[in-house]
Amino acid sequence: MAYVTGLVLFALAILVSVCLHEAGHMITAKMFGMKVTRYFVGFGPTLWSFRKGETEYGVKAVPLGGFVKIVGMTPQDDDVEPGDEQRAMWRFPVWKRTIVMSAGSVTHFALAFLIILGIFTFGGKPNPEAGPDRQPAFVQVLPCVVVENDANRACRVSDPHGPAQLAGLKDGDKITAVAGTPTPTYDALVTAIRSTPPGPVTIQYDRGGQLATTTITLVAAQRAPMGNPTGDVGTVSAMGVTFAPPADVAATVPVGVGEAFTLTGSVMKASVVGVAQAVKKFPQKVPKLWAALSGGERDQETPISVVGASRLGGETVQHGLWVYFFGILASLNLFVGIFNLLPLLPLDGGHIAIAWFERARSWLYARFGRRDPGRVDYLKLMPVTYAVILVFGGLTLLTVAADIVNPITLISP
Repeated sequence: MAYVTGLVLFALAILVSVCLHEAGHMITAKMFGMKVTRYFVGFGPTLWSFRKGETEYGVKAVPLGGFVKIVGMTPQDDDVEPGDEQRAMWRFPVWKRTIVMSAGSVTHFALAFLIILGIFTFGGKPNPEAGPDRQPAFVQVLPCVVVENDANRACRVSDPHGPAQLAGLKDGDKITAVAGTPTPTYDALVTAIRSTPPGPVTIQYDRGGQLATTTITLVAAQRAPMGNPTGDVGTVSAMGVTFAPPADVAATVPVGVGEAFTLTGSVMKASVVGVAQAVKKFPQKVPKLWAALSGGERDQETPISVVGASRLGGETVQHGLWVYFFGILASLNLFVGIFNLLPLLPLDGGHIAIAWFERARSWLYARFGRRDPGRVDYLKLMPVTYAVILVFGGLTLLTVAADIVNPITLISP
């Protein structure tokens, strides 16, 4: 039941964010005096609507987004009534049109900022005293060792069974020494394990105050250097455990308003860079999506659709991980905001790019004393627009199918 609740809540949150995106367009367009005739939640047949002033507001039958109708978005639009010519969007200065067209993405950025700020304000920041560099080597035993450098993916049949589990270690055990070398912290444990060759090694541990010794057969795995996840990956030993902070140590500590804003800014900056890199690598992930749909393992870094994001939302609620719920929602808003600014029609970024192309071309022609060539003919760009829609539509269907058949999961089995 919790999973379904989380799934529905996440889907509703996405719908609300999309509707706020369209509201951003509408509010800024009205602010500049452009004519807005319709604002609807959903698509398809109208279920309910009302008119206030010159704008009709309402709800349609298919709750998969929303839309706003601004009169005269392009010179080729035929929706401008007599007397409204000067209120057609394309007649407004380029800076005003840019604000209106980018307002949707700005709304997504604002939502992401507020969500992350809320996480820090109400949930606090990670407690440095609860970190693996400060706390004893309490462990959670894993069912396998992920051989490649991908700690987030689930276990596969081909993965070696967890050496610590095979040796009888249990969740909550505290490793005190590796081959006679003391391990006062979890980071010290990782250092000791990685510096030991694969094979049998003696482990000393504390279970509820009782000291014991066992032999664990370490396996080889690919890992980046400690503290540098983007560093060169090398072959090290692994024992199949992860850090489990003591229950009496708080995982987070409260922060003040000022620090919450500072932390949010840092996370936003890092997240924007990460999303931009993900968008850049998107073409490389398409073959992996197809492989996942064909029965192969799902790459954890492949794109996910609204379906996949909602499933992750359901999973976070099922396991009580509300911070992850809101974190995924913030990341999705950032992704949509950045993606929507790509200079491709029919995205908002495509309209912005054309507006500034027209402005730059007019300026250049004026410098050379030539007649202004006027506005871009959107009708001539329709083949390109249809091609983009076809490509994006196909990728969306592929991603949705992969999220149904072979979804990404947050919690490893």
